[in-house]
This record gives sequence, structure tokens and C-alpha cells, in this order.
Amino acid sequence: MLWFLLIAVVVFGIVVYRSHSFQQYLAAEGAKPSLTKDELYSLQKHFAFYRDLPPKSQRIFAYRVSRFKKLTDFVPRQMDRITSEMEVLISASAVQIAFGYDDVFLAHFERIIVYPDHFFSNADQRYHKGEVNPAMGVIVISWKHFVEGYAHDEGLNLGLHEMAHALQLENIIMNDEFDFMDSGTIKVWQNLAIQEIERIKSGEATFFREYAATNHAEFFAVAVENFFERPKEFSTHNYALYKTLTELLQQDPLLLG
Repeated sequence: MLWFLLIAVVVFGIVVYRSHSFQQYLAAEGAKPSLTKDELYSLQKHFAFYRDLPPKSQRIFAYRVSRFKKLTDFVPRQMDRITSEMEVLISASAVQIAFGYDDVFLAHFERIIVYPDHFFSNADQRYHKGEVNPAMGVIVISWKHFVEGYAHDEGLNLGLHEMAHALQLENIIMNDEFDFMDSGTIKVWQNLAIQEIERIKSGEATFFREYAATNHAEFFAVAVENFFERPKEFSTHNYALYKTLTELLQQDPLLLG
């Protein structure tokens, strides 16, 4: 009986040690580095969102980037390989948008396909810079345009745009990450979005580019781009919309930096 209890305790300890929550705790306390020095350098150099985080949050962010990388299959197309730096930065884009949620890693999207430039999509027979295919569980990205998106804070960011689509879909796909967004807040967002889309179509509102008025999914994605890249201007333009998005994403870029 004693041996059985001892074995049970050991097994329980191993399960806890390997759990996401405990591994994140170790990373947050600096007890277990999550990324290599080169990978951390890439984040520090290219990712302003990471730089603006306090030290403990940076360690949590790095851990989640590492975890996302391990959970995701990165597939090169029309290019020889995807470098470690590319994997880190694309993963960071996904982690950035879901940073307000401890356990959201876009699990449904097991593959990220990376092209060097825009690519031809069989889905609609057109060239794209990025797309999200929930049926295939795939996110597709043009590396050239991904890099351009993070080079300037203009509210035009391919990585954030495609990850926003993936996040919104992840919330309604039946899996372990299902239904993490508050349903009441979603309704408030949808009502505010309807009003803003009408203002864009009428020419009354010009803060968001016209593409945002295509449909609700595109509006959300464009709003997320501006939420992270131009939070002050977004908040000034439409505070209610901005505030609702802070509640949906469980984070506020205005509190950083």
C-alpha cells in the first residue's frame, strides 16, 4: 500500500511538473529559460510588444513563444527552409494577440505555411499575402509582408491580421480552447462594429481603411491591427470600441511602454 501511494505521488509530481501552468510558472520566475539567446535576441530586436513588457511578462511571453513553436508545424513553400528566427517571430505574433489568455495557443491551426512573397490561393483563384483555412487547420503567410507589417506602426500588419482571424475562429471551433471569449462582450462588440462599418461605408469614419467594412471578420482583423499598432489613436477615434476590444482580448496596449 505504501509503495502504491509513493508511486502515485511520484506520477502526480511528474504530471504537475510537465503541465503548462507549472512550466509557465518556472519560466516567469526565471528558473527555466524558454528560448535560446539568439531567439531572445530576435524578439528583443524585432518585436516592440515584447520589449515593452515588464521583465516577468517578457519571460512568460518567451515561454509561450517556445510552446507555440513546439505545438506548430512550420511548412516552407517556394523556399528552402524556415529559419528559427522566422518561427520565433511568427509564433510571437500569435502569442501577442492571445497574450491575455493563459491557455490559448490556436490549437486548431496545427500548420503554418510560409511563402517568401504573395502566393496563389486555390480557394478563390487569386493571389494573397495571407489566409486562414479552418477546414485544413492552416494559417498561410507571406514572409515578405509579415516582416513589412512589423517594420512600421501604420495599422497594417499581416501577422496580426491573420492571427486575428485564427483567434476569432478558434473561439467557435469545438476543442479544448473553445469559447474563451465572453459571449456578452462579443455581442457588445458586434453592435459597435455594425455602427462603425456603416460609418466607414458612408465615408463618415476614415480611421480604419475601407477594407475593414468588407465584413465582420475583416473588421475584427483590421481593428486588431490598429489596436496593437495605434492604440492611442484608436482609443481617441472610438473609445467604446477600443475598450470593448480590451475586454475581448483581455489586454490593453495603452498600459505598456
